[in-house]
Order: sequence, then C-alpha cells, then structure tokens
Amino acid sequence: MPSIKVFTRWRPPLPSEAAAPEIARTQASNPGQNTTIALTPPPSQKLSRPWKSDSAFTEIFNADDSNRTVFEHVVAPTLPRVLTGQNCNFFAYGHSGSGKSHTIIGYDFERPDEFGLCLSAAKALYEHLYQLNENTKENETLLLGLRMYELRKNIAFDLLNNRCKCHIREGADGKTHVRGETETLADGKVRVRPIVTKPCFTFEEFHAQLLAGIQSRATGTSTIHDQSSRTHAVFEVEIVTRELLDARDAVVERQSELVPVGKRATDIYIEENMKAIIQTPDGKYVPNPDYQLNQTAIDEAEAKKAEYESRVQKAEEYVSEVIKSCHHACLGGKMVFVDLAGSEYCHDKGSVSTMRTKQTPQEQQESRQINTDLLSLKEVIRAMARKQARIPFRSSPLTMVLREHFVTGGDDGVSAMILTTSPSSEQYNATIDTLKYGNLIGMAGVR
Repeated sequence: MPSIKVFTRWRPPLPSEAAAPEIARTQASNPGQNTTIALTPPPSQKLSRPWKSDSAFTEIFNADDSNRTVFEHVVAPTLPRVLTGQNCNFFAYGHSGSGKSHTIIGYDFERPDEFGLCLSAAKALYEHLYQLNENTKENETLLLGLRMYELRKNIAFDLLNNRCKCHIREGADGKTHVRGETETLADGKVRVRPIVTKPCFTFEEFHAQLLAGIQSRATGTSTIHDQSSRTHAVFEVEIVTRELLDARDAVVERQSELVPVGKRATDIYIEENMKAIIQTPDGKYVPNPDYQLNQTAIDEAEAKKAEYESRVQKAEEYVSEVIKSCHHACLGGKMVFVDLAGSEYCHDKGSVSTMRTKQTPQEQQESRQINTDLLSLKEVIRAMARKQARIPFRSSPLTMVLREHFVTGGDDGVSAMILTTSPSSEQYNATIDTLKYGNLIGMAGVR
C-alpha cells in the first residue's frame, strides 16, 4: 500500500473576511510524531464545540507560506521515486474558496515562487530530463506527457481535446478506461480514443498546454463564490518518449481494426445458429432438418478474429517492451495532481451555506455527487491502509479513475493530501469538516 501523508494549509483571510475574527487554533507535536490541531469555536458559533485532532498531520503550512514552500516539503521529496518509474499522487481537499486550485494550479504563472504544485513539479522534472537526454537517440528522448480532464458525475471532459466528452468504463481486463466518443472510420473500423496525451519537449511547451487546458475548466456557483470549480480536475504528468506514445497509439489503431472483424465473427455465429433452429407450432425450438450448420464459415470468421486479437496483443506487448528496453528507469514515472471539487455541506447550521440563497435542485444534486465522491475516496484510502481484501474502487467514478494510479504506485508509492483551510470564524464548521476528513485519512495511514 502506498503511504499516505496529510498536510494542512491555512490560507490568508480574504478582504471580505476582514470583519470576522480568525479561528482560535493551536498545534502541537511530540518528537517523532505527527502534529495535532485544536480549534476553539468563536462566540458567534454557539452550537459548535471545541475540537482536537489525533496526531494525524505530517506538517502544517501557515498563511505566509508560499506555493514554493509547499512544493519543497510535499512534492520535491517524491521526485527520486518518480525518476525510478513510480507513481505519486497529490490531492487538494477543502471547501470552495479555501485555496485548492491555488495550491495545485496556482494563479500567478509568471512567478516561479507562486507556481502551483503541478507546474513546479514539471519544472523540476525537466531539469532532470535535460541531463538524462544528453547523448540520447532522438526517438528515446525523454519528455513529459500531459493529460488533463475533469470529472462531473460519471462523465469526464478532456481539457486538452476541446472538452471532448469521455466515458468511464471498466474493461474485461478489470482496468478502468476513460475514453471518448466512438468514431466510425473507413472499412467499418471503430475507434475509441483515450484521454489525449500532449507531448511536451520543453517546459515552455508544458506551460502553454497547462494554461490552455485550465481555460477549458468549468465553473459554477458554490456556497463561497460564483467561480468555484464544481468538478474534480485531474492532471497527469508522465515521463514518456515519442516511441512510447507512438506504441500506445498503435494499440488504439489495432483495436479499431479488430472491432469490425470481431463484429462479423459474432454476426456469422448468430446468423448460422438462427438458421439451424426452427420454432414448432407449440412454441418450442428444435433443430432445423432442412439446414446444415455452416461450421466452416464460423471457424473462418473466428480464425480471422483471433488473428486481429493477436495483433492487438502484440501491440500491447510492444508497449511493455519499449518501457523495459529504455535505458532510463524513469520512463513511465508519473505524478498525478487532483484538484478535488469543493466539499460543500449545504445544511449545516451556522455554516456559511446558510448565508447564501438556497441551492437549486440541480446544484443540490451536484453537491451530493461531489460529497459521495469524496466519501468514496476516503474509504478507498482507509481500506488500502488497512490492507483489506476488498478495496471499494467502484464506489464512485472518481475512485474508479484513480484506481490505476493507486495500484501501479506499488508499495513504495506515495500519496499526499493537502487540506486547504480558511482561518475565518465564519468558516468554522466547514474548516472542522475538512480537518475531520483529513484526520481519518491521516490516522489510517499511520496504522
């Protein structure tokens, strides 16, 4: 099970919160142990109680800590793992307006100290790749592949492919696949492309692609502000080569060639078997004495199907060969950054949600789905930490998508969750909910 670390980040108070006092909070840690947080409710929150966490938090960042500081403490230590081909996952969790997108994406794309974790990680990786690429053949040049998509309910939208609508499905291999609409090509070929991977040879290219994808993100009304993201955004940064990307594209092409051949084999089998039986007056089905099953046609179609299935298998095997034959162990190493949708609790008494107009039925449904996703994520992490036989990945589209990243991370992989919290007393209940969520995950990780 990959280890899970939980960090807390307090954002500065907003100008609109200047009139409200800050939440009274203390933190403490013993040598060799994680940190505890204790909160005292403000006088205005008469129904709220004080709360103290377990020793669940790896580190706490204050309002004056920059994105660069968070990167150096949370992401930078995992770079050696990624450079040996492992997966590392980073989540930002908190209510809307608490600073999740600022942490993962950043809003100042010109000042390196304010780069979000995703952009800072790419910059650091390119510094290593430039060194590794010295005296490397052109088709083996290491670069970064970027995938960006957002999840809304059970649909994914490819942010680097004109917000192409993609579907989340579990394949016969037990893996989750996120793929776009079906394309019908010449000769009956049917192609279903996965989320687009944009190859970025330089940091400048990566920077430009990230900005383009961010412009495609959807926003909506939340309990905090009107430009809150109401989707989970996933940013996958993978070390790839042009040869690896071409090999993966070849798998998609071989699969598209298999579809019409497989369909024809199925059609012939059904057609022959339908001709070989008849219905009696009393409604029973019996062998047709006037028709001889054309087993030769069935066998020829199945043989053709097996031939094309073999082509798909060889293409998949070649992808594995490309990774194994690479002189650099980092090929396939991946960082996954997830900007989770805001955790809204619409009916908490005394919370900020009572200060805004009541949500529409559609917004309430959206919030329920978001909270279901976040609960499922917590349960998956806890189940993995406890080494349970059954991990509930199928509980939500979010955990289905993240399954590959958790599983391929291996026992040495690392996952980190950054809780973004508001210091405003007006956000006391929302902040408590965030810390309780992180406390459960943090304690599961230390068992």
